Amino acid sequence: MQTENKLFEDLSKVASSAIGTLAGVGREAQDAARRRAREFVAGSDTVDRDEFEAVKANAAAAREAVEVLKGEVVALRAEIAALAAKRPAKA
Repeated sequence: MQTENKLFEDLSKVASSAIGTLAGVGREAQDAARRRAREFVAGSDTVDRDEFEAVKANAAAAREAVEVLKGEVVALRAEIAALAAKRPAKA
């Protein structure tokens, strides 16, 4: 009796080759999908995280400046009201 069967050996080689080929096709499909995703993201109007953080910091600084200016306006209005109260009424 033969210990090695040529048919099983050939089937084993074909199966190994098919698995290797399928793995290669899978890698190529994955690379193509990644490439397309990068192209999609690059083509869209997205903002980098650094740019977003910079604009966010600028907006926070602007809000703080507005609050300071609001306080100054309130103080100036109070000063104007105090000056108006000190001035004698016109007859």
